[in-house]
Amino acid sequence: MSDFQKNIFDHLKKKANIDAEEVFKIANSVQHADFTDEKTVRRLIRQLAKVANKPVSKQKEDKIVEAITKQNMPLDMNTLGKYLK
Repeated sequence: MSDFQKNIFDHLKKKANIDAEEVFKIANSVQHADFTDEKTVRRLIRQLAKVANKPVSKQKEDKIVEAITKQNMPLDMNTLGKYLK
């Protein structure tokens, strides 16, 4: 891991209490994931919420799952941010 990457993960750990190991585990698990499969997408959302220590309501989870599985997920960060608020 480069110094730059280490600094980013150190920052995440300090600011958001997110462990680099967990980020790598999730990243590896989604490399070949089937994003049309609802169960897979729900599991990923729950993992990310847990790592970030941010609760995701059932309604919000349903909305995100529907957008991802129907491949209707926005590509820009502003629109994506609205899903997560």
